[in-house]
Amino acid sequence: MARKLGSTTGDKKDDTAKAWVRHDDKSHYVIQSVVNAFDLLELAAHAPHGLPIDTIRRKLGLSKDMTVRLAATLERRGYLEKDRLTEHFNLSLRTMELSQTFIRQAALFHQARPLIAELWQACEETVYIAMLRDNQCAYLDQLETRLPVRVVSRFASLLPAYCSAGGKAQLAYLPPDKLREYLDGLEFVSYTPATIVDRRRLEEHLARIAAQGIAINHEELETGVCGVAAPIRNHTGKVIAAVVVSLPAFRMGEERLNGSLIPLVRETAARISAKLGHSSDKEEEG
Repeated sequence: MARKLGSTTGDKKDDTAKAWVRHDDKSHYVIQSVVNAFDLLELAAHAPHGLPIDTIRRKLGLSKDMTVRLAATLERRGYLEKDRLTEHFNLSLRTMELSQTFIRQAALFHQARPLIAELWQACEETVYIAMLRDNQCAYLDQLETRLPVRVVSRFASLLPAYCSAGGKAQLAYLPPDKLREYLDGLEFVSYTPATIVDRRRLEEHLARIAAQGIAINHEELETGVCGVAAPIRNHTGKVIAAVVVSLPAFRMGEERLNGSLIPLVRETAARISAKLGHSSDKEEEG
């Protein structure tokens, strides 16, 4: 049985396909109001001239009061717009923003997956794609190491950006005003003795990451756990994600770190960026 740091369970993965971690939610619990909201959005998507309240009520089989409240909620959240002349409801631009975000992310994962698999085979450690989400770092697509001692999976986890490799690799390239805004709202927590809890030190640390193009987590979030990350850029040069290798501290000696891990992670991030249309003359700050 595989032994994980921070975990007592783990199954050996025999190939790349099996190593990809997937969510397979079998829950049968359904919140009807959420179903109604999505039904309304789907109705609006097929109504080029908008929908009056009575049509929504009839098609969804709801009371008029419930229909009005549902439409008003989606309007307030920015997903529906109400024409002040006809009083018909239409989809808003925010729904387009969601679809564009999905397309961008789908393109990222499609382009990244074969290269992440190559990195996984080369370093034999757990690899991720990480993205900033609400000032935290979301660890998304994952290939898990087949080695018997491994770090507990971070897949689908939100980690503090300032003390995780994937987070730091993206914070370092934020525009100055965005980084300042992030730091102004940051409440430092000392997770381990290695956690950076001083703003000035963190700013200097992020500046070095930006200059070197690589971020390293030396047990800053969890004792015994390290990480190496490099930024992924899109066609405009904007940093949109990071490639991350996560591993136990005892397997990240200086010789391995500098001799193989850093070059592999940096090269993988550059190759993914190139697939997304990035070239070195298009780099932005963030």
